[in-house]
Amino acid sequence: MSLEESYKILRKGAEVLALQNAQTKNRVLKIVKEALDKNRQKILAENAKDVKRARDAGVKDSLVDRLSLDDKKINGILESMDVVIAQTDPIGEEVAGWKTPNGLCIRQVRVPIGVVGIIYESRPNVTVDAFCLAYKSGNSILLRGSSSAYASNRAIVDVIKEALDKAEGGVPDAIELVETKEGDHSDVDAILNAVGKIDVVLPRGGKKLIQNVVQNARVPVIETGSGVCHLYVDESADLEMAVTIAENAKIQRPGVCNAIECILVNRKVAEDFLERLVERFAGRVTFHADPEALTILKEAALREAIAQNAEEGSSGKNPATKILAAREEDFGNEYLDYECCVKIVDDVNEAISYINAHNTKHSESIITQDMKNARLFQSKVDAACVYVNASTRFTDGGEFGFGAELGISTQKLHARGPMGIKALTTTKYLIEGEGQIR
Repeated sequence: MSLEESYKILRKGAEVLALQNAQTKNRVLKIVKEALDKNRQKILAENAKDVKRARDAGVKDSLVDRLSLDDKKINGILESMDVVIAQTDPIGEEVAGWKTPNGLCIRQVRVPIGVVGIIYESRPNVTVDAFCLAYKSGNSILLRGSSSAYASNRAIVDVIKEALDKAEGGVPDAIELVETKEGDHSDVDAILNAVGKIDVVLPRGGKKLIQNVVQNARVPVIETGSGVCHLYVDESADLEMAVTIAENAKIQRPGVCNAIECILVNRKVAEDFLERLVERFAGRVTFHADPEALTILKEAALREAIAQNAEEGSSGKNPATKILAAREEDFGNEYLDYECCVKIVDDVNEAISYINAHNTKHSESIITQDMKNARLFQSKVDAACVYVNASTRFTDGGEFGFGAELGISTQKLHARGPMGIKALTTTKYLIEGEGQIR
């Protein structure tokens, strides 16, 4: 099917869906959820093909993790759908209302955006999340996934469309998947120029994809950012808390956008903290360090190696910690892997200045017992999500109670942070009079 045909189908679907009430949409979404559950083995079989191709191509493990599905992940997808279904339908919500002196009754109400396009890499879970959020908010959606996940996405969309076709009140025209071919991005260019046919486009993926969409789109864009996230360890920090949060934020899933890529540490606690960091990370992460941190890390790694060898029978228990001198391009880099920058700073103000100069406006965190510094950090750091004494890994629609998410918006207009169903709505004014003229 051509893109032009898809646009027409989706517009028709959006017009039908916009008139449906919450009860109908929720009932249909439950039927889709049941169909996905029933067909999980088919979906997993197709996903296994995508994963094998990725591994054969030498894709790094942290990125294969984003591509792969299993029963646990599918259970999570289905649970997210339950949360979305249970949420209040935003369509028709009266945002504001008033009566003018001449008697006009004005109401501002929430309505669907219309036809939404999402261009994304890997992550077949996004296929379900984006559909579910779009459908619940009364929008149709064009999915343009990556060629690396095409078999998975095709299987998922086939199940969804079949369920929509069979369900009473279902709108199968509300979802279309673009057939993707490796190395061919002409369809992306066409989508970005589909003025009047696509109402908004969301990019979700790496820096290159996002920049391409933002710089070349003629249709409106909600920018979702790559994640160059930082953790700042303040001089008053509980260092055991800090190293535990650092471990979670860097190592739990390094290939996701809310994982940290740089650790900043106050000079007054640098030696103590970095000693603990080397011990806790146990050779699992490559450090790219500034000159001062480089010296401290190497000395800490040497002491850790000696201590390991001194323990009977434990020699070689952990791999050696790899510590490299940071290059200028390392600061502000999104590794999406078991790599991390380390930089020593004088105080919270230097940390804030550094972060604002190198981040992608995604998620930042300070570990501190000084609430004055915490509030300063939260007020001055320019990011969608700013944490105190918590991991950046919580920047997620599910963790925020939205169920699913379209992505993390790093811009400041319309939507910012994790985007749930309200991010796919706009408003219109409904005005009622009794013959008034101006």
